[in-house]
Amino acid sequence: MATHDLEILYEDNHLLAVNKPAGLPTMGVAADELSLFVLARQYIKRRMNKPGNVYLGIMSRLDAASSGVVLLARTSKAAARLTDQFRTRAVEKNYWAIVAGAVQPVSGEMVDWLHKNEAKGRMEIVEANQPGAKEARLSYRRVRRVDDGSLVEIELHSGRKHQIRVQFGARGWPVWGEPKYGHAPPFAEGIALHARRLVVEHPVRKERIEIVAPLPQAWLELGIDE
Repeated sequence: MATHDLEILYEDNHLLAVNKPAGLPTMGVAADELSLFVLARQYIKRRMNKPGNVYLGIMSRLDAASSGVVLLARTSKAAARLTDQFRTRAVEKNYWAIVAGAVQPVSGEMVDWLHKNEAKGRMEIVEANQPGAKEARLSYRRVRRVDDGSLVEIELHSGRKHQIRVQFGARGWPVWGEPKYGHAPPFAEGIALHARRLVVEHPVRKERIEIVAPLPQAWLELGIDE
């Protein structure tokens, strides 16, 4: 993947938002492997013709198999202010997912407590009083049926690792393509989980900005429109 293949959703002197494709890790890979972070730094260096180091801070991460909005800060001041917004849950985070089965009821809230099982390398739902457990909360709305599954719109109220995959999978509605939290139908590109929309307060201008990520081709081929 070349740097010019990055789909830029928003850019100014303080922020950079990218539509991450499924299969590309956000960061945290070996030095000789591609990641969104590496490609974004290359993009900024080339665009700004900067010979030295480029500052970028990842504000929102996605699993490699997921797609959608990833927000990066271009200054340490922007990163600090955005971190406060994410910590205080002042950010709106909306996802689209295609899950197995008919989600019932058609709208609602999921509240669980999650804990990482280090031995199995996966997140698990546990009792609230288990040491290290963290609350995972989301609300959802079933938009329509897709073949034998459901297209759901999700608003995250917390940002736990693998949260959507765990919570829907535990209720018998695993995300299509999901290899870890349920037996779901295959999906053409990674898993059918897309970070559709992110709303934050601009760290300098103090105005709300909305960033929307267009759907990948695999979604459009299922007849799901924008």
